[in-house]
Amino acid sequence: MNTAGHSEATARRGLELTPFRGLRYDPDRVGSLASVTSPPYDVVVRPDGVHHLQSADPHNIVRLILPEASTPSARTEQAADTLRRWLAEGILTADPEPGLYVYEQRDGGGMLQRGVIGALRISEPADGVVLPHEDVMPPVVADRAALMRATRANLEPLLLTYRGNGTTAEVVERTAEKPPLLSTTTEDGFHHRLWAVTDPADLTRIQTDLAQHQALIADGHHRWATYRLLRAEQPSPSPWDYGLVLLVDTARYPLRVRAIHRLLRRLPVADALAAVEGLFRVRRLDVPLAEALEVLADATCTGNAFLLAGDGAFHLLDHPDPDLLARTIPGDRPAAWRSLDATVLHATLLDHVWHIPEDSPAHIAYIHDTTATVAKAERDGGTAVLMHPVREEVVRDLARLGVTMPRKSTSFGPKPASGLVLRALEI
Repeated sequence: MNTAGHSEATARRGLELTPFRGLRYDPDRVGSLASVTSPPYDVVVRPDGVHHLQSADPHNIVRLILPEASTPSARTEQAADTLRRWLAEGILTADPEPGLYVYEQRDGGGMLQRGVIGALRISEPADGVVLPHEDVMPPVVADRAALMRATRANLEPLLLTYRGNGTTAEVVERTAEKPPLLSTTTEDGFHHRLWAVTDPADLTRIQTDLAQHQALIADGHHRWATYRLLRAEQPSPSPWDYGLVLLVDTARYPLRVRAIHRLLRRLPVADALAAVEGLFRVRRLDVPLAEALEVLADATCTGNAFLLAGDGAFHLLDHPDPDLLARTIPGDRPAAWRSLDATVLHATLLDHVWHIPEDSPAHIAYIHDTTATVAKAERDGGTAVLMHPVREEVVRDLARLGVTMPRKSTSFGPKPASGLVLRALEI
């Protein structure tokens, strides 16, 4: 096995990526392509995020991926009705022939990401084809499953990475030299372009190449778990045997890895600090956020460390009591897992010190944006727990061992914008 990357040629079946007829917005029927896109459903972090996106255009994709209604069943029915109406009105139209899609993102800082969007055959973790690295929350999977059942569609691609640097990358880069199907710049400054690959020879080249590789789930564990759940409900073969993904070759286009922070809604900072007294070293930092994050990064070089915020200052927690860790962290996992900050946060702090249920939205929120996490904690009287990101090679090595990290341990990016191409299962 090649340990230099998380893809390798093996005797087992590899990635099976299938063309599909993408659903895309008719640019003549919407205000602009930028105004109908959204971040992935779990990254809408502004306090007024959904309303902001809805007001950008009456056809913004958020009306499908995060419908607003009084009950869960009403939300899924609303999304299904909205999708049917948009199809009937020609707001969304299917491309004339099946294809794979080359997708590109650029930002003003020189970041370039390219990958291939397609319908990937769903596999089980034991198959070793698609490697998860995080646990999932069953209520979230149930929510996404209800939405997909109602709409009978994959509304946004999840993000997978592999290491190839071969034929697929050559087709991607050659395709990117042609005029795109669409080009738009979203309000976050990212420029997006999309191409269709329909040439049979190119499709075969991509499929043959990817069949030699495995992939790591970078973003979308809950959606992948949803794909697996829905596939198990249907007799095979069926369209549910496949799910919409973006595959990025990180040998050519490395991803950024960021932390996902925690907002403890019902725990004031003073109470959080009182509970850890004598268990962690605590230092108050009266410095700006950027400087506090630098202190956190330095502290993680020598052990577990966290920043607490919400009372107008930052508090560095580090040097945990070794006896506390020995009592609270399971000893039947690899050392790399036991030493993760996310492991210590969940097994030690949340479970044993603060007694906070990690799967209760009323008690805890998982937020990608650092500034937003601090602002929400200060506004609501809760505690922000800021994390330092895990190195990508640690994620990959644990995934290969079949060891999942605590949920929401990492944030790979940039993530694909939602709304550029959808997959309807019956088109």
